Formats: sequence, structure tokens, C-alpha cells
Amino acid sequence: MKILLTGVTGYIGKRLLIQLLDEGHHLVCSVRDKNRFGLHLFKDKLDQIEVIENDFLDEKTLENIPKDIEAAYYLIHSMSSSEGDFEEKEKISADNFREALEKTNVKQVIFLTGIINEEKLSKHLLSRKNVEGALKSSVYGLTSLRAGIIVGSGSASFEIIRDLVEKLPVMITPKWLNTKCQPIAIRNVMQFLVGVLGKEFTYNQNYDIAGTDIVTYKEMLLQYAEIRGLKRSIFIVPVMTPRLSSYWLYFVTSTSYFLAKNLVDSMKIDVVANKNNLAEQLNIHLFSYQEAIRLAFDKIKQNDVLSSWFDSFSNQFHSRKVWQYLEVPDEGCFKDIRVMKVDDEQKALERVFSIGGKTGWYYADFLWRIRGFLDKLFGGVGLRRGRRNMNNLEAGDSVDFWRVLYANKEEKRLLLFAEMKLPGEAWLEFKIKNGVLHQEATFRPLGLSGRLYWYSVLPFHGLIFNGMLKKLSGK
Repeated sequence: MKILLTGVTGYIGKRLLIQLLDEGHHLVCSVRDKNRFGLHLFKDKLDQIEVIENDFLDEKTLENIPKDIEAAYYLIHSMSSSEGDFEEKEKISADNFREALEKTNVKQVIFLTGIINEEKLSKHLLSRKNVEGALKSSVYGLTSLRAGIIVGSGSASFEIIRDLVEKLPVMITPKWLNTKCQPIAIRNVMQFLVGVLGKEFTYNQNYDIAGTDIVTYKEMLLQYAEIRGLKRSIFIVPVMTPRLSSYWLYFVTSTSYFLAKNLVDSMKIDVVANKNNLAEQLNIHLFSYQEAIRLAFDKIKQNDVLSSWFDSFSNQFHSRKVWQYLEVPDEGCFKDIRVMKVDDEQKALERVFSIGGKTGWYYADFLWRIRGFLDKLFGGVGLRRGRRNMNNLEAGDSVDFWRVLYANKEEKRLLLFAEMKLPGEAWLEFKIKNGVLHQEATFRPLGLSGRLYWYSVLPFHGLIFNGMLKKLSGK
């Protein structure tokens, strides 16, 4: 079957792409920038993949959608956007998508959304409901799968729970921790997404999909702690405002403030599924919450996390057209260039491609943590995002407060671009040539503040960058 897949570089889309390829389908992968899509990862299945560039906020970019597609997945959302009104953007995207798809031969559109059974909905869930309405068409059948909390390695919900429980032995929490929800394992989500494909009885229907357990958010935290063998105490106070709750999540976890704000807004509402027999019809075994946690840790232990929510680009980052930064500038820049012979090229390369996350930055990690804290303090991403895989990097991956622009082990080159709050733009590049490791930090300042920033951190560069180079080189 020829399928249009949107959101292909996102948490769900990456996993669905692999699953659909394994099923033998031909995929038209819709991305905002082809540079972000790691086509080299699918060398043995290139005949099944076609990549097109679309921005569903701009209908003029949608004319290249093939007319002969038979099905499509709509996996687009703007909840973490910090620009303007995400509700308006989501509605525009859905309208443009529907109008473009109505000009094709598509028979089914599959939409993954949120459970929307309460009369009073958060802005996020109300937007999801409006998008579902906008996607309905008389030309094709819409299948809506409504999920609550998705639990899996790399999912936003799992990583937030993990951050809270692993870091805080005692939690003073807002009253929304008593809200009920019905989490679902990412494995079950994938089974539903693939299972409804081409099933005519699901056309123009919506289904709540969820695991077997109805729990409060407090119970979710405590059950996670039980599985991890951790003693945790949680005290709920009624005085924590939504804004304080958002800042609490933002500073303790790896989430952005805007995502934290929308999550807190949604967490005040019970998210419990209406019963249906779709799982039985598709022969899907539903997992409990604790089973979902254990499955997630199996993937983490195997260093086999396929996708992570924090690798998704925010609209703000997309709008910067970040791939223009692939060419590191020379004019109007400050540079810190260091070179050193390596004892073993292959070992040095492995160290370079393992940088950040749990591995750290090889030297003066406490200074990197201070920089990460300051970045969080000023509204940046901080260091808590870590990295998806401990040994491998792909273009588009996040590494703490950096974004991978280029990663090629055969060329022995890694290029990072800074996402931290800066009065300018910064790159960090590593290359190994003829037994020599080249480490180059580039900063393009923005005005006087940028120049003052560079000179203020210059004393630390000699310490940090020289120490890091020695460790990477094996000295």
C-alpha cells in the first residue's frame, strides 16, 4: 500500500516508519526539511521510501503530495510551540492537510489524538478535538485513535516521570496529581496504528485506546518508584498554582516551559478511556502500566531507544531554518581551534560520538552543569535532555543543549549547533584526519552583548576545551 506519513521525524512517526517498512508498504515521508531525514539508515529499503518537503501551515508547499496514495497518517501537533497560538496553527494545518488529501485517491486517514471525554477540556485537548473535526471528510474515511498518557522509552510522559522519581526522594506536588488517567504502552499504540490500516470497519470511527489500569498521577510516580526499588514520599498541597506547577516541571525535568504549561493544563482533567472492543477485533494484548514501564527499561538497557520526544524540533527551531548552519562561517566570528594527535583513531572516534548525556563532556562536567542550570534559568533547554542513544548520533538528534547538524563516522566528523540561550550562534565541530583530532568552537556574536559574552567565557575555554580535547584524544 502507498502511504503518506507525516510527523516522520517525531517520537511516534520514527517508530511507525520502521514498522510500516517491515510490513512491506511504500511510504511517502512528509518532512519540513529533507536534511533532517536520515535516509542512509534505510539503505536496504530505499525502494520503499519517497521523501517530500511540506509545511502544512503553508498550503503552497503541499502540491507535491502524490495523487496515488491510498492511506495517510496525520501525526502533526504544535503543543510545544512557543510562537503564537498553537490552537490556531493546529487548525490551519489540519484544514490544509484535508484539502490537499481530498485531491488524491486516499481512502483512509489515521489520526492519533488525545482522549476527549470530559465536557471541560484543556486548551490542548480542545485543540485536538477541533483538529479531529477539521480532518473529517466525505472523500475519505477518518479513523481517530484517542490515547492518553503514552509510556515508552523516550516518550515525554515516561521521561518526565523518570526525571521526577529518580531525582526527588521527597516531592511537594500540586493537587492535580490526584487526577485519574489510563496510560498505554507505546507498543500497544503502534499495534493500534498499524492494525487499523485498511480496516474498513474503522472508517469514520473514533476509538479510545488505553492500557488496563486506571491510576492517578501520584500512583504512576509511586509505582515507577516501586519498580526501580526507590523509596519516595509525595505530599500534595492545594496552594500550587498552574504557573508554579509549570515552573516546577520545567526546572526538575527535561521538558520545555511551554510544553510543561500545556501538560499541566491537561493534567487537571481526568483522561479515562471509553470502553470498546477494538483491541479484541485487532487481536491486541493490552499491557498494564507496570508492564509498560518494564518494557521501556528493557529498551533503555539494550541502548535501543528508537526515538525520543526531545529530538523533535520546536516550531521556533524550525523557523530558524537551522540547516542553513551546516556551513560553519568564518567571517565575523570568534573561534577556538585546537588540535591533538590521537593514540587510536577508532577509539577517539567512539569517544567523540558518545559525548554528552550520561557520558558527560569528559572534562569539568560541573562547569557544564552550571551552564545548563543558567540556561534553564533564562528559559533555555538546559542539559537534562541528554541523548537518545549512548553510542550513535544522527542529524537532528539532541545532545544536551546542542543539536546534531551532521554526523558521519565514515568521514570521522561531528557538527553540533547550540540550542542554549545565547547572544549569538555557536557551533562545536570534531574531525579526525591523519591521526589528528581537530576540535573547533565557533561563535558568531549578535551585537555588543555577544562580544561581551565571548570575552566573559574565554577564560573557561582554555580549561574546558583543552581538557576535553585531551580526554577525547586518549591522553
